[in-house]
Amino acid sequence: MNQLSFSDIEYQNRKRITKREEFLSIMEEIIPWQEWLDYINPYYPDGKRGRPPRGLETLLRMYLLQCWFNLSDEGIEDALYDSYALRSFMKINFNDEQVPDATTLLKFRHRLEEHGLTKVLFDAIKNGLEQAGCLMRGGTIVDATIIQAPSSTKNANKQRDPEMKSTKKGKQYHFGLKCHVGVDVATGYVHTLETTPANVHDVEVGAKLLRQDDEVVYGDSGYLGLDKRQEMQNHPKANSIDYRINQRPSKLKELPAYTAQKHIEKRKSQIRNKVEHLFRWIKCQFGYTKTRYKGLYKNTQRLYMLLASTNLIMCAKANRTLGGTGASS
Repeated sequence: MNQLSFSDIEYQNRKRITKREEFLSIMEEIIPWQEWLDYINPYYPDGKRGRPPRGLETLLRMYLLQCWFNLSDEGIEDALYDSYALRSFMKINFNDEQVPDATTLLKFRHRLEEHGLTKVLFDAIKNGLEQAGCLMRGGTIVDATIIQAPSSTKNANKQRDPEMKSTKKGKQYHFGLKCHVGVDVATGYVHTLETTPANVHDVEVGAKLLRQDDEVVYGDSGYLGLDKRQEMQNHPKANSIDYRINQRPSKLKELPAYTAQKHIEKRKSQIRNKVEHLFRWIKCQFGYTKTRYKGLYKNTQRLYMLLASTNLIMCAKANRTLGGTGASS
């Protein structure tokens, strides 16, 4: 057990716990650390040649903080020197070691991206939720949200990100990517992620968001016609799926004020709004309203990490536990 420093003793006398500390405490308890380290360890340098690597858990914790607080490599390094709460989560004592520099974190992040390890961690959390009975079967909510990308051409290449596209929503154009998710109807946990340029219509990706045993699909009016698409005919339960898709607002305005159809549409929306809690965590809590990197792949890997974290925090706030090798709340 590490000896407490004078700073630790002084900090323990504070009057209140901040929301940041509360969040970090929850994530500290519910993340299956050993399981995640076991997934990453085969791809991490063993230190037998070259410069000895920093501790794997230290860099994983630093990467998670970077994702949760939407900071750059240099930004998270500076924040760790400034914030006692972040440094405590990192478990760093300046008497023994220093914060890993931005370049070390950059190489670690590239290693995760190269081997698609954030998706592996996301799938591990999904499997843990299934084993614990937190993910139900039979129904999926499909939806998408736009993640903006820098539209400026004031850069070395004098051009925007070629993998991002523009789309019109309402009366405003948006440039970036679309984050398409499939969410469990009963619990609101996300089980599937797909990313595309922003100009790809929602209905084109709808079939990829469904599970093999789904029998009910909820979606907004962007998914009208999903049942007629060719890719849906290959679904194991294509003939028995119940498509509960909201009608377009313009159609509802033509109906009388109080009708059974409007009540049905309201009920669909009440069930479908679970997906909005997910988007709130990504955009409002984690601050991921604009892409951090160029290209779809890197941003997709970041989204997998954010969605895995969202599933974990939702699980913890619901006082549930994860199945599998090590996660508990």
